Amino acid sequence: MVGWNQAKLRDDETWAEIRRGWERGETGASLARRNDVGLANLWRRRASESWERVKVEDPTPEPVEGWQRHAQKTLDQFQRRLQTERELALDLWAAMKGGPWEDLPVWHLGFVLAWRAEHLGAETAAADRERATDRPWARAAPPPQEWWDSAGQMRDLESIDYEIIRLHRDDWRGEAGLPEGAAPHYP
Repeated sequence: MVGWNQAKLRDDETWAEIRRGWERGETGASLARRNDVGLANLWRRRASESWERVKVEDPTPEPVEGWQRHAQKTLDQFQRRLQTERELALDLWAAMKGGPWEDLPVWHLGFVLAWRAEHLGAETAAADRERATDRPWARAAPPPQEWWDSAGQMRDLESIDYEIIRLHRDDWRGEAGLPEGAAPHYP
């Protein structure tokens, strides 16, 4: 038995095993107890030899409904979103070819009207400008008539998009997930 004043010497192999255990995530106290070494010595060695623990990623927690149901629910949501996006793409394409744009989602109006003005000519831009006066957002500041210049060219798309977002601020904030009172100056 080792007395209180006798040094506890451990060979390199023991310290290598202690280091491997600590780097795998075992506690210093359990390693010190199991290998009969002082905890202070263990910490001193760890610091002087720069022991580092292996970073282990936490496993992804299993959803409450289980992986099978979760996967099915996620697939169903993806397919619904995909169908919605495809329908939107067809509506946007029809409007860009000269079809009606009045029923498009408001977030896309600036883009579609700018595209039509650029690609379908001044006549279409003038007709769109005239039709825009009947829309609910026509009473905006600046009004949509000012979105076009006298040559039928629209202002920059970023400004128009910002005006649309500003006009539909509550809808935008809801979609962005901003609670009431958070970031009050956006948009």
